[in-house]
This record gives sequence, structure tokens and C-alpha cells, in this order.
Amino acid sequence: MTVAPRVLVVDDERDLAELNAFFLQRAGYTAKVATSAEDALALMAQEPFAVVVSDVRMPRMNGMELLTAVKRSDPDVEVLLLTGHPDLQAAVASIKLGAFDYLAKPYDEKALVERVAKALAHRQVKDGNEGLRERLRSGLAGRQLVHRSSAFGDVVAMLERAARTDASVLLLGESGTGKELLAHHLHDSSARADKPFVPVDCASIPTELFESELFGHQRGAFTGATSSKPGLFQVADGGTLFLDELGELPLAFQPKLLRAIQERSVRPVGSNEQCLVDVRIVAATNRNLQKEVEEGRFRADLFYRLDVVRIDVPPLRDRREDVEALVRHFLQRFGAPARIERIAPDAMAALRGCSWPGNVRQLRNAIERACALGHAPELQLGDFPSEVRSEEPAMLATGGDAAGGTFQEMKARAIAELESSYVEALLKKHQGNVTHCSEEAGMARSAFQKLMTKYGIRSADFRG
Repeated sequence: MTVAPRVLVVDDERDLAELNAFFLQRAGYTAKVATSAEDALALMAQEPFAVVVSDVRMPRMNGMELLTAVKRSDPDVEVLLLTGHPDLQAAVASIKLGAFDYLAKPYDEKALVERVAKALAHRQVKDGNEGLRERLRSGLAGRQLVHRSSAFGDVVAMLERAARTDASVLLLGESGTGKELLAHHLHDSSARADKPFVPVDCASIPTELFESELFGHQRGAFTGATSSKPGLFQVADGGTLFLDELGELPLAFQPKLLRAIQERSVRPVGSNEQCLVDVRIVAATNRNLQKEVEEGRFRADLFYRLDVVRIDVPPLRDRREDVEALVRHFLQRFGAPARIERIAPDAMAALRGCSWPGNVRQLRNAIERACALGHAPELQLGDFPSEVRSEEPAMLATGGDAAGGTFQEMKARAIAELESSYVEALLKKHQGNVTHCSEEAGMARSAFQKLMTKYGIRSADFRG
């Protein structure tokens, strides 16, 4: 059973507080009343609330002081301030102190309920984003994306340049290449970093609900709309709206989305009023949208509106230098609980040689599975899925189809595989002694070390 969100209404005029609580209860919330800031803080110490709705002018401790105390005790609680016109300037200033929003008197039931709904939606997005932030913090360098290749480095550099503006960005690439992580990195690098990042999975929204989900709806707008709900455009106001799986957008909805982006406003279902929104659009797809346009499955005007900054995200097979860095990143994350510290050299060679059709997502799952089933302190080749153990290296496949690309690209990949295999064989023979390896190879020690660095090979993995 779904638990109704809890709202605390604070006003020294009990009648007004109870009336607001009644409005909120009628909208489906659990609402309680406090007639002073002191009583509100005492109630909050006993039970949790998602939102606090407080008058600004109260004796002893006013609403601004209550806001400061609430944020000090629980920064996740959203605070909505109620203010008369003389207090409007102070209320706006309170936004900088952490208030979610303010509502100027006089207001009606609809305005109150809508503002509380928006505050709750904002909190839900923050809660969802916190999970992603925690995953990002567990990386090798916080929010820094894990990579060594120049190909992926160019993508990150382009994103960071695009972050200086509010231009729409279109991320193109295969599934599992990390497009959502890149979109979040773009958001974090922009001036909107302290505002919501709202991901939208276009493939999971039923066709008939797209307008309601993105633009919101009024209470009674359709069967089942028991309360007003802000759309994801409104939730993302001031921040970034990430449209994942863009190619799944229903054709009938596309002109409405185009209008919303161009006019920077949305009209909730069942409403006659436009709501202004300020969002930065980032979209991603694994489809060839140009072909979709040519075949009439995607509107050309919407495509050109979103395709301002186009970034092609390379698949993992085209940036093999990143494989070992990603392996060590995932090993650090998933291996610690099982006390797994390293990967056997032949297993690492197999991971580097795999074509990874599922890209980084497949690699992550392979490492997580191996850590769950392997034995400490070292993962062996047999701990990995059969497709990793049995796959012939893509660049040496006899038919050439698995490698793909031009002759020069295939040649470059074959040389890379030959070089990395040769370096590993020497290191294994000489148990990680770089000096002996370089002597047998007829190379300067520094040149041999450059080859090791190029392919992410560490001599320590071959010692003992």
C-alpha cells in the first residue's frame, strides 16, 4: 500500500493552518498542524515530514528562522513559505537560504496543492539523483569519468565545452556506452549543476501518457487523475531534462514537444494556462535519427532543434585502452566486499580482447558476476562468463566481419592486439622484469614502458 506523503502546516493562526491542512488532506496528503515554529520543530523531532508549509510572519521564531532550523536538522525536507505582499522580497531572498518556493497571499486551494506537489516531485528527483551521485562518488576520481583513450577524452572535452552554453545536446551511441552518465556529467559541469537533473526513459512511458508525464495534468483531467501533478518539465525547471531513448518518442507527441522547447512553456493536461519553464534539453538514442527522419518516423524540425551539438559516443571496442581502467574501477567497487584484489593476467588479456557488444554495461556485469562467484584474492579466467572466455579477439577474427571498419582501421586494431599480446608474453616470461623484457625485445626500456602504458599493462600483474 502506498503511504501518503506527510506535510506539516505551520501558522500562528490556527484556523488558517487547519484550512490549509484540510486542502492538502483532500488532495491525498497526510497533513498535520503546528501553531508555532517551536511546536513544528518539536513535531519534526518525533516524526518525519517530506514538506513544511510555513507562514513567514509568526511571533518569537518567524518562518525564515524556522527554514534555517529545518535545513540544519534535515536538508532534504522541502520548505514552502506563505507570505503577504509586504514580505515578498524577503521570501524571494529565502530561496537562497534553501526554501523550495514561496506562495504569495492571497492564494487558492489549487495553487497551494500544486506548489506542494511540485515540492514533493522535486524531492523525489533529488532522492533518485542521490543514488547516481553515490555511484559516481565511488569511481576512481569522484565525478570524473573513467577513461584513458583519446577517443573518449575528446567526447568529454566536447561535453565540457557545450556545458558553457544552454544549447541542446544530442548523444548518439550504442546501448551501454554510458550516455546517461555523460548527460549527468554535462549537467554537473554547467551553471545548472545545483538544479535538478531529471532523466526520462522515453521507451518506458505508454504512448497515451507522454503528455501527462512531461507536461503535467490538472485534477480531474482524465479518469484516475485524483490530484494535480506537475510534469517532468516543471520538475526540471532551472535544470536539465534528459530524454533517453529519444527514438521511441511517439510521432503524434513530437510537435507538442517541439512547441514546448521553442516557447519554453508547457500546458498541463486539463489546463488552459501555459507554465513557463527553463530547462536545458539533452537527448540520447542508439538509433540513426537521420534515417528515421528520411523514413518519416521522426519529425525533421524536432531533430534539427535537438541536434544543435551532436556527440558520437564510441563503443568500447573502439577504445580498448579504456578496458583495463574500467576493469580496475569495477573491481574496486565490487571486489572489496569479497576481498578480491586483482585479476589474473590471462583473464585481463581476455577482457581486453573481448569485443564487448554490450559495451561498458556488459563489462560491468561481467566484473560484478566474477566478483560474486570468484575466490579471493585473485579472479581467474574461469570466473568470467563463457562469452568472455571463448570469444576470439574481434580484430583477429578470420572473417573480418566482427571487426568492421575500413582496412586501415582493421590493420590498426590487429597491430594493437599483436603489440599488447607480445608485451604481455614477455612480461610473463620474465615475471614482470621490464629491463629483461626490453632487452629481449631489442628496445629501449623507456620505449617498452610506453607500450605498456599505451595498453594499460602493469608489470606488477606478472610478478611472482
